[in-house]
Amino acid sequence: MEGFLSLVMEPLREMLLKFRAFLPGFLAMLTIVVLGLFIAWLSKKILTKTLNALKFDSWCDRMGITALMRKGDLWAKPSEVTAAVIFWLLAAVSLMVGLNALNIQAIDNLVNKFFLYLPNVFSAVLILFVGYMVSGFLGRAVLIAVVNSGLGYAKLLSNSIRLLLSVLFLSMALEQLNVAPSIVISAFTIIFGGIVIALAVSFGVAGIETARKIIEGGKTEAEKHDKGDVEHL
Repeated sequence: MEGFLSLVMEPLREMLLKFRAFLPGFLAMLTIVVLGLFIAWLSKKILTKTLNALKFDSWCDRMGITALMRKGDLWAKPSEVTAAVIFWLLAAVSLMVGLNALNIQAIDNLVNKFFLYLPNVFSAVLILFVGYMVSGFLGRAVLIAVVNSGLGYAKLLSNSIRLLLSVLFLSMALEQLNVAPSIVISAFTIIFGGIVIALAVSFGVAGIETARKIIEGGKTEAEKHDKGDVEHL
């Protein structure tokens, strides 16, 4: 009978010892997560007020960021979206730090991978932001230049430049995230090459008439110049 009781009680005793060893780490995790969520909430409130004071929403309107958000069916203010991103980022970091307090090997490996991957995420977001700004600036510059030249395909050329640059920067961001790099590079090569060939064919066909007018205009100017020289003689 005593042997039977020892067989029953021994697993319970081991479980109790493991629970006592696990409890401090669990309480530390809860404390870190709750404190981290509070800090994230407080940071969100402070950041929202700061961005409103700096008129961040108006700046986003001028830069076209708000219009891009509306196209993506995102109707919140840019300041609110930025504050929400910071909140969830801090919440995720506090959760990872809290899980690390459990001292479980598998979770420790996951936490390490998370923090090693964060710089890639920041780099990808920065590339996308800079790429959007650059593509918009160059697209407007090309549009203005072509319109001033009197050509009729200004909007098409401007949109084409934006599309090419968007594909380029999107591929760079995906490569930074290490999302199937070989597939991303192959897809970028195919898409980018296809767009360039399509544009070359389109402008080649559509530009025949424009090229003819330019050549005829050059010939007319040359004939006038020659005629003027003859009359002068």
